[in-house]
Amino acid sequence: MAALPELLGDIEKLVTCESPSSDLAAVAASADVVARVGARLLGAAPERIVREGRTHLRWRFGTGPSRVLLLGHHDTVWPLGSLDTHPYTVEGGVLRGPGCFDMKAGVVMALHAVAALTDRAGVTILVTGDEELGSPSSRALIEDEAAGCAAALVLEASADGGALKTERKGTSIYRVRAHGRAAHAGLEPERGVNATVELAHRILAVAGFADAGYGTTVTPTLLSAGTSVNTVPASGEFAVDVRVRTVAEQERVDKEMHAIRSAVDGAAVEVLGGPNRPPLEAASSQVLFGRAQAIAARLGLPPLTRAAVGGASDGNFTAGAGVPTLDGLGAVGGGAHADSEHVLVDELPGRTALLSALVADLLTGAS
Repeated sequence: MAALPELLGDIEKLVTCESPSSDLAAVAASADVVARVGARLLGAAPERIVREGRTHLRWRFGTGPSRVLLLGHHDTVWPLGSLDTHPYTVEGGVLRGPGCFDMKAGVVMALHAVAALTDRAGVTILVTGDEELGSPSSRALIEDEAAGCAAALVLEASADGGALKTERKGTSIYRVRAHGRAAHAGLEPERGVNATVELAHRILAVAGFADAGYGTTVTPTLLSAGTSVNTVPASGEFAVDVRVRTVAEQERVDKEMHAIRSAVDGAAVEVLGGPNRPPLEAASSQVLFGRAQAIAARLGLPPLTRAAVGGASDGNFTAGAGVPTLDGLGAVGGGAHADSEHVLVDELPGRTALLSALVADLLTGAS
């Protein structure tokens, strides 16, 4: 397994090449860096897959079908120039820099873990360039690569304390539009059909679709309506963020969303959107987590813990495709997307060794 200085050197290469998802040139430059690091470690250049201008990288090993998919992304939420205010540093056992935790350290861990295998046949590494945007160009690629695999291992950063992510909520995104009729608010408001009032009814109704007992959240968010303070609003809309733990709940909320009707005479309501990512349910990760626990004990690592989280990742897509999925195998640290983003340096070798041993275990089919 790679020594810590080699891991840190490669993480520095990735972190110091800024890669905001929205900047196609920056993402392409970052892909070049990942490709060079991977080619040096693995002895093979990746396939470059460019979709909608976004650069994704794929390494496939062996001539047979893939059995284990290692999944990560090299884009970040940090804009160009972030290194000026958040420079790459390693001090007091803490590594900092934009995107280090989410998830450039995880990408490096994946490359080193596979490089340590004596037999890589059956392994695919996929590093995408648009995860932070919701994977619009890479979703189909991810699902295609996962098809037929025995496992998908996602190198997103760990949960608090290094916990693996064994459940992720699925997400749905909606826009609810109200159509009314404009009128002068002072002279003849009765001739208007007030879209704002309609939206008020719909917001309260939609919020009621949540179910705390099932962990389902339905949150009205961005709201806009009307054109001026003295005009009855003729139109408006609000956005809705839905998070669910099960497919059944995602389907229930979707059905209720598309069944809503207007409450104001003369108004019309339109619902756009639907499920965006399926949930990663506990059943998808249960067996893989057990294997990882056993391997951690064999390697003398601290006992593994698990966590259910509300945020989504590309692991939601692999789980939704029916592939056993274990997430949060990347760096231990915290502060994703925040000024406090950091990685705990001492955890890197052990986590990388765990990943490598887990891949080897899955390739041999050991129980």
